[in-house]
Parts: sequence; structure tokens; C-alpha cells
Amino acid sequence: MSGAVSITNLLYRYAELMDAGDLAGTAALFTHARIKADPEGAVILDSAGLLTLWQGLVKIHADGTPRTKHVVTNPILEVDEAAGTATCRSYYTVLQQTETIALQVVAAGRYHDEFERVDGVWRFTFRDYSMFDLKGDLRDHLGVIGGAGG
Repeated sequence: MSGAVSITNLLYRYAELMDAGDLAGTAALFTHARIKADPEGAVILDSAGLLTLWQGLVKIHADGTPRTKHVVTNPILEVDEAAGTATCRSYYTVLQQTETIALQVVAAGRYHDEFERVDGVWRFTFRDYSMFDLKGDLRDHLGVIGGAGG
């Protein structure tokens, strides 16, 4: 499988796990990564810190999910197969429907990611998680609205 396919699969796996309410599984994707959590870059998290952030922030509903669909689009990949490194800029849109709100877009922003290939497997090494561009009705998604979005 090409690096481009493997990397886009990582982007989509992130959305799939998050929407399933598997916060630990989602954070595990970032085991080897640093996560920029604020626009100034003052807060850099590891995967454990990211999991703690989500556990305190993301509302999990009675069905065990956040009742969201994270849609990751417009990936612009730059893959150096020889070096085993890559970058990707993409957009995210978070849709949500709950018992109290109709289906709607609740958040939109961008991810800037970096990757490395180790023993033939691509993994995240960095995510800028601070680019939370558009905020909708987040009352059924996030407990405390901060800098990090989707």
C-alpha cells in the first residue's frame, strides 16, 4: 500500500474511532506524536495528555458515542517515500445530531499533520490541533469550549 493511502487511512481511522466514542483508541494513534493544543504553541501534549483532554471535554452520550460524524476532507499530502516522512494539511467538519439538537455542523477547522514510516508502518509524529476555525452549537459535543476542536 502506498504512503499516501496509508496516511489518508490514518486520517479516516481517527474520525472512525472518535465517532465510535473510542477516545483511548483515538489517542493511541498519537502514541509517537506531539500535539500542538493551542494557537500559541504553549501547550504540547502527548497521547496520554490528549486522552485526558478528550475525557474532560468530549460528551459521550447514552449510546457510548459523541453522536458525531467527523468528516476529513481536502488532504494535501507531501510524501517522501525514500525518507519515510510525510506531511498532510486537511480540513475537518464535525456533524452532530442528538436528542436535543437536529443534525447540524457543530465545528470546522484544519489539521496539519506530520508522519513517519517505521518498519513499513506509517504513524503520526505531530498534529497541530489548534486550528478550530468555525464554531457552531457545541452544547451537546464539548463540555468546556477551548482551543482544540474536532
